[in-house]
Amino acid sequence: MNWPPFPTSRQHASRWQPSLIEEQAGAGGGTAAGPIETTPADLEEPRRHAGLSLFWRTFFLLALLLFGSILAWLQTLRALEFEPRAIQTAQQISSLVNLSRAALVHSDAIMRVSLIKTMTDQEGVRVMPREPRDRYEPFESDSLSRRITQELMTRLGPGTVVATSVNGKPGLWVGFRIDRDNYWLQTDRSRFNLTAGRTWMIWLGTGALLSLAGAAIIARLINRPLKQLSFAASRIREGDFAASRLNERVPTAEIRQVNIGFNRMAQRLAKIEQDRAVMLAGISHDLRTPLARLRLETEMSVSDPDAQAHMVNDLEQLDAIIDKFLDYARPDHVRLTPVNLNEVIRSSLFAFKDRPDMKFNLDLQDGVLVTADSVELGRVISNLVENARRYGKTPETGITTVDITTRARDQWVQIRVRDHGPGVAPEHLPNLTKPFYRGDTARTAATGAGLGLAIVDKTVRRMGGRFGIGNSNSGGLSTRIQLQQASGS
Repeated sequence: MNWPPFPTSRQHASRWQPSLIEEQAGAGGGTAAGPIETTPADLEEPRRHAGLSLFWRTFFLLALLLFGSILAWLQTLRALEFEPRAIQTAQQISSLVNLSRAALVHSDAIMRVSLIKTMTDQEGVRVMPREPRDRYEPFESDSLSRRITQELMTRLGPGTVVATSVNGKPGLWVGFRIDRDNYWLQTDRSRFNLTAGRTWMIWLGTGALLSLAGAAIIARLINRPLKQLSFAASRIREGDFAASRLNERVPTAEIRQVNIGFNRMAQRLAKIEQDRAVMLAGISHDLRTPLARLRLETEMSVSDPDAQAHMVNDLEQLDAIIDKFLDYARPDHVRLTPVNLNEVIRSSLFAFKDRPDMKFNLDLQDGVLVTADSVELGRVISNLVENARRYGKTPETGITTVDITTRARDQWVQIRVRDHGPGVAPEHLPNLTKPFYRGDTARTAATGAGLGLAIVDKTVRRMGGRFGIGNSNSGGLSTRIQLQQASGS
C-alpha cells in the first residue's frame, strides 16, 4: 500500500493546518478491500514560502550593521594612524642615522672601531662601508614604506637610499654619506613596523564576536513580544482562551498597548464562544421536550402506519440534528491519554455491525496506541462511518462498503476510512469541513445538519491531529486522520 509521507517526529501537531486531499478520480485497479491510492500531496500542509524567521532576519541585519561598523572603525583607525606613524618612524630613523654619523665624524680612528662594535652589540645598529657593487632591494613595498622613504630623503638629503636587504641580508638599511664616503646603517626593521596584521585580526575577531552576541541579545529582546503574541494567537485559534493572555505591564508603551488590545479581543472572543455554546445547547435542550411530545402524539393519534412511520422518521432526524448541534457546541477541552486504537474502532462499529446495508473491510495494525480522548475519538469514527452509510453506497449493489485501515510510522498513526460510493465533485472538497455546508446532490439523498465532517475536523484538531478528505482514484470518498502515537505501542 502506497502511503503518503507522515510528518516527522520533529514536527509538532500544533503547527499543522487543516488541509484537504484532492485526488483525481480515474480508473484504478484493486479490490474492494484494496489500497486507496492518493497523490503525494495528500494531507500536506499548504505550500509555504521559504524564508528566515523574524529572529534570524533581525539577527543577521543587526550583525551585518555592527560588523560593517567595526570594519569602518578599523579602517578609519588605520587611516588616522598612517601619516603620524610614517613621520614618527622617519624621525626615529633619521635621528639614528644623524647620531651615528656625528659619532663617527667626531671620533678618532682608534675609538671609531670600538664605537662601531659598541653600537652593534648594545643597540643592534651596524655601520659599514657602502660598495658600488652592493645589491639591494628598495624599501617601497607598500604605501607606508614609500611615505617613510620620502620623509627620510627630505631629512637626510639627496643620495639617501632606504632598502629592505643588502647583498641578501634582510633588515632596515639606510645609505648615507660622511663627507664623500658612502656608508650603510643596518638596524632591525621590526623596531619601526606598524601594528601587525595578526593584531588587527584579533581585534576584528573580538569585535565580531561581541557584535554577534549583542545582535543575538537585541534580536531576542525585539522578537520576544512577537513570539509571545504568535503563541497567544495560536492558543486562540485552538480555542484555549485562558492561555492566550499577554502581559499588560511591559515597559514598552507600544507593546503594552498591543497586549492590552489583544487581551480585550481574546476576552470578547471567549465571551462570544461561550454565548454561542450556551445558546446552541439551550436551544437543542429546549427542543427535545416538544419533540418527545410530538412523537408520543404521533404514535397514539396517527392511525395510518405509513404516515406514522414517516413522521417518526422525521422526528428521529430532528433528534439526530439536535445531537449534532450539541456535539458541535461541546467545549473544546479534551483529556488526552494513551488509547488502544483497535478497541475504539471496533466499539464504534458495534452499532453498525448488524445492518444488512453495510459491509466492513478492516486492516488494523495490532498493538497501536494513540494519544487521544477515547470518547471523542469514538464519536469521530462513528461520524465517518455514518457519513459513509448515508452518502457512500456502492452504485452497483446499493450496499455501503467501508474500508478502515490503520498504519503507524514515525511517531504518527494514520487512520483511513473509505467508501465506494460516487465520491464528491472536486470543487466541493475544500468546503466539506465547513459547518453547515452541504455537498452536491449526489451525496445529499439523506438530510442532515451539515455538521458531521466539521465536528470530525474540529475534534481531531483538538486532539493534536490532522484531518483530510479526498476522492480515491478507484472511486469513493477517502478520509484520513493522523494522530500522535502514544509511547508503549
